[in-house]
Amino acid sequence: MPKSKGKSHKGKRRVYANDAEELKAQQNRDFPPSDEDEESESSEEEGATKAKGVEGLIDIENPNRVQAKAKKIDQLSSDAPAPKVELSRREREEIKRQQDRVKYEKLRAEGKTEEARADLARLAIIRKEREAKAKEREIAKKAAEDKKTTTVKTSAKATTKK
Repeated sequence: MPKSKGKSHKGKRRVYANDAEELKAQQNRDFPPSDEDEESESSEEEGATKAKGVEGLIDIENPNRVQAKAKKIDQLSSDAPAPKVELSRREREEIKRQQDRVKYEKLRAEGKTEEARADLARLAIIRKEREAKAKEREIAKKAAEDKKTTTVKTSAKATTKK
């Protein structure tokens, strides 16, 4: 096999350029900067782009091409809000489910649903039972106090008689 004249690049790492500036730097790395390059760069920076082929000679109006028009701040604020994005069926159903759940919880809190009425009735029964038990405890407590006072009085009478 004959020897190659140039250096072999096999096995080396590849280097990828991220920006256009890096690409230009890599391309111009081998060549010393000249006055022509600086002039062409400055003309590119000004925003003037060279027309390719006959583009500069013929004005062609493409009806399908939409050019972004510069809008003033006043126009942006006065325009209608951005068009509403169409939701998918699943998203619409999920939103409807959430709204229904909130509505049901509100009605339940107001006591207008069957479940809420059943809960309120159950709570009323429990409340009555607790009141009855509290009365029973109060009566039992008074009875215990009366019994203590009567035993104390009887024991006091018995000690005074002796």
